[in-house]
Amino acid sequence: MTNSVDIRLAGPEDAEVIARMLTSLAETIGDGAKFASTPDIIRRYGFSADALFLVLIADGSGLSLFFPHFSTTRGQPGVYVQDLWVDLAARGQNLGTRLLAATAAHATQSWGAEYIALTTHDHNDAARRFYHHLGFTVDDGDTPMYLAGSNYRSLGEKLTKASDPTNRS
Repeated sequence: MTNSVDIRLAGPEDAEVIARMLTSLAETIGDGAKFASTPDIIRRYGFSADALFLVLIADGSGLSLFFPHFSTTRGQPGVYVQDLWVDLAARGQNLGTRLLAATAAHATQSWGAEYIALTTHDHNDAARRFYHHLGFTVDDGDTPMYLAGSNYRSLGEKLTKASDPTNRS
């Protein structure tokens, strides 16, 4: 049944359905309270002249949100899948695999990607099993880390202080 679902590159007219699917994903993985993307944010950052991501959409029943990635260790371009979501009613029908395959094909054709990188939540056992089944591995040497909020904003202040010759800290 899902093999008949059309997977296509999303456009700005899809921002509402993308935001709805991402909201569902956030609620499913326990990020609903901190989820902040809206259709306007999706349009601004995904469909402007300086778009920061692309989205493949599967008839409103699934999506892959991704962007170019580069590994200096591998010496290759890749694709980072930020979000992969399949509606509960469409799970178990190969749609997630088809979305990842379409993502890989698009990234390979568009910028020569040679790998896919992604992160799963530690508590999302179903996602981890799904990716493991496809051959994804955990790199024990890598731990995703983030700098956000006031710490992110204060990084510029630290740079200013570090470049000030009168600062002795």
